[in-house]
Amino acid sequence: MIIVTGATGALNGATVDHLLERVAASDIVVAVRDTAKAQRFADLGIEVRRADYADPASLAPAFDGADQLLLVSSSDQKADAVSLHRAAVDAAVQVGVGRILYTSHQGAAPDTPFGPGRDHAATERLLAASGIAWTSLRNGFYAHSLAWSLGDWRESGVVTVPVDGPMSWTAREDSAEAAAVILASNGGYDGVVTLTASAAPTFADIAAMASDATGRPVRIREIGDDAWVAAQVAAGQPEFVARFMLGMYQAAHGGFFAGTDPLLATLLGREPRTVQQVLGLDGGQNAH
Repeated sequence: MIIVTGATGALNGATVDHLLERVAASDIVVAVRDTAKAQRFADLGIEVRRADYADPASLAPAFDGADQLLLVSSSDQKADAVSLHRAAVDAAVQVGVGRILYTSHQGAAPDTPFGPGRDHAATERLLAASGIAWTSLRNGFYAHSLAWSLGDWRESGVVTVPVDGPMSWTAREDSAEAAAVILASNGGYDGVVTLTASAAPTFADIAAMASDATGRPVRIREIGDDAWVAAQVAAGQPEFVARFMLGMYQAAHGGFFAGTDPLLATLLGREPRTVQQVLGLDGGQNAH
């Protein structure tokens, strides 16, 4: 039995869709906070259970019987993510889950400026100490975030960042499909696995790509941390959100997202989506 948490979200929902191409619906359970939102899975013959990391009593019954359990990382910027993840791991230990798989992130490290990366590193330590077989899916930075990060470049011709650095922008759809392949392998991938696109362009590189594709100049403008946060707040962004995202740029600048790994392409049996495809800069082919 494969139990998937967070299946009403985009990432693990897509993973379930890809799993259905590989295993029977009767071998899948989705464990979600709001079961009403999971009706589409019930309609496909998938068992739906309630599981909320913030309600530890809900977790052991939801995870019971899992040969493999896919834990989605908490997306609540204000929550103590590691405590939430600890509750999930503890419940998995309690009911004797065979293997935990966890949606981590490339660059997970105790010293990364990107807050979730520190949480992922701490969660991986919990997994390693759990006594359960585990797999950490270190996904590249999700490429749909580019729409926000690049701002109004199509109108202004300018991409404004606090600092620049390489990032292996990876399509969430590709990460979801790879997770399904790994789950269907039933233990074929152990410990930390890194799932990234095949390139890690800087924002300056992306500006150059945009210039080439559109035939008009697009330039990068680095304005520094404080000025960038101030500009975000002036545009209506809560300061804690701006500082949260600042950590992403700082981590990129520090090289935490610079690596690439061929495993994702191997699992997919094709090249992962590129930045050009994600942004529709490839002549309209495979734009997402």
